[in-house]
Amino acid sequence: MRTAYSVDVVRAAERDLMARLPEGALMQRAAAGLAVACAELLGRVYGSRVVLLVGSGDNGGDALYAGARLARRGAGVRAVLLSPDRAHAGGLAALRAAGGQVSGDALADIERADLVVDGIVGIGGKGGLRPEAARLAGAARQSLVVSVDLPSGVDADTGEVAGEAVRADATVTFGAYKPGLLIDPAREYAGALRLVDIGLELPGEATAEALQYADVAELLPRPSAESDKYRRGVVGVVAGSARYPGAAVLAVSGALRGGAGAVRYVGPAADAVLAQFPETLVHAGPPSKAGRVQSWVIGPGIGDEGDAMADVLDSDVPVLVDADGLRFLDPARVRGRDAPTLLTPHAGEAAALLGTDRADVEASRLRSVRDLAERYGATALLKGSTTLVADPAGGPVRANPTGTGWLATAGSGDVLSGLTGSLLATGLPAREAAAVGAYLHGLAARLAATPDGAPIQATDVAGALGAAWRDVSRH
Repeated sequence: MRTAYSVDVVRAAERDLMARLPEGALMQRAAAGLAVACAELLGRVYGSRVVLLVGSGDNGGDALYAGARLARRGAGVRAVLLSPDRAHAGGLAALRAAGGQVSGDALADIERADLVVDGIVGIGGKGGLRPEAARLAGAARQSLVVSVDLPSGVDADTGEVAGEAVRADATVTFGAYKPGLLIDPAREYAGALRLVDIGLELPGEATAEALQYADVAELLPRPSAESDKYRRGVVGVVAGSARYPGAAVLAVSGALRGGAGAVRYVGPAADAVLAQFPETLVHAGPPSKAGRVQSWVIGPGIGDEGDAMADVLDSDVPVLVDADGLRFLDPARVRGRDAPTLLTPHAGEAAALLGTDRADVEASRLRSVRDLAERYGATALLKGSTTLVADPAGGPVRANPTGTGWLATAGSGDVLSGLTGSLLATGLPAREAAAVGAYLHGLAARLAATPDGAPIQATDVAGALGAAWRDVSRH
């Protein structure tokens, strides 16, 4: 699992470690890891041209010492000093001693560079880049760019990008991931991530975390020899309408692939559901009369038909509310439930739930998902470029690493709802079901995408869920 810690926590751990190490040893560890990563990206160090964008903080020092190591291996290294009087003295001396130079023509050197190292701003930076730094960052986009610790101009703690920022092809971060490296919009600026272990001792609870294959494989529900379809869990799906029967079909398609033993469908699209999935148990309603379930999914495609919402919320099982169902929610009613509730809005729906606008949600995804969980007393899954999961009890926010633009297609959210509701029915807690569902959903979209880049649809995502499950299980 990738765990991300706040700037304050990382800095406290660095201070504790530096007190036990010789002066400068921690920076040398970071610089050594950075230099190795740069060498691997270059492929051939000798004769390559490297430009360092050097700010006044320790990130600039890391870049200078890494540049010195590359210069000793035969690279032509030039440093662009954004604050010459405040550049790290030891790092600059090391670079010059190794044969590196201070740039006399920054734009020309950047234009010729094979690799640009972004050491402009450290993890404490707030707001976007200043004009001169933004100009250099823009020029560097034509080259291979590696950021030191995080892309300059992004917020390490929140993932917010308040102005111009460096767009890196890779980011080498030290000691621990920072939340902004896992959460959009900043994540899109970071490129490929590499963590360099510098020996920090960090507390148990992180700010954010991202599941990896092994974590998901451990959480996947698996039937035992004594299992039957009811013991494996039954998920109830209230979805679809005369206008949107396909939403019911897609939600059921996801539910059938989420590990539960059976799916009960309640709604007006029973004929369409049975035509596609004859194994589905159908009922005309109301949900409380449909039979025993271990979880409910309600909302996809129900339109203005919210009559079933009160019936479902009155149940004593976990409830997932998505899409149209979100319009019928009352915070007090949700907070008063004894069983878990999971809300799965996209940014526009989240904005309506929070009384704000979509742009604010998309710019402040971490804050928004936490606000949703707190306001409704429910687990919140905020869909988007990085799907985030927050628990009402607090704890690290889960950031899904498998998201892909292929999921930006009609009906893919209905598949996710059914899949996650099924995981709830197997007994997974809401936070785990949401994170596992998002992971499998994103992975399925990646597996369904064809090498030639042909578009995929929600039905393709649903069809690839089995392959995603097998792919995770192999790990």
